[in-house]
Amino acid sequence: MAKLYFYYSAMNAGKSTNLLQSSFNYRERGMDTMLFTADIDDRVEVGKIDSRLGIDASSLLFSFKTDLFEVIKTELTVRALHCILLDEAQFLTKKHVFQLAKVADELGLPVLCYGLRTDFQACLFEGSKWLLAIADELVELKTICTCGSKATMNLRMDESGKAVREGASIEIGGNERYIALCRKHFMEKLAEIDA
Repeated sequence: MAKLYFYYSAMNAGKSTNLLQSSFNYRERGMDTMLFTADIDDRVEVGKIDSRLGIDASSLLFSFKTDLFEVIKTELTVRALHCILLDEAQFLTKKHVFQLAKVADELGLPVLCYGLRTDFQACLFEGSKWLLAIADELVELKTICTCGSKATMNLRMDESGKAVREGASIEIGGNERYIALCRKHFMEKLAEIDA
């Protein structure tokens, strides 16, 4: 039976690298994959999954309106697929997550989703919330805080490097806007705002 997987972490844990490696492994064995990423992620190039290690791959885009089940089902009429891989899974909607579960359950394809668990305010993203609720397998990818402990939180910073507490949940950015921290140091940085 195919499964729905959610690989989650704080920023800079290698989610995209892991996804690209998984796709490579399938392709190396003669199996085809289908890659997706969020249309709002324009950090490097729209329609590309890019790793900080310098590897990338072209991908299809999903938006709030995309019916992932129908896109994948249609693609199966023109080629055999063996795995679906999706980056930036935190930007999925509840509807998307249930469509991906249907891909695993009805089309028999494993679906590997990679994304952040929480935003900079320690709130679950919609896609992450529903993947945590219904995915068959949950896998935490680990990265480290500046202190060497496991980082689980994403701190948003302003232009001067100070912690930010308020703002929209979704703001695309990389190392210039976010840093992964352990909970203790995340809370300390937020407390500095109030001091």
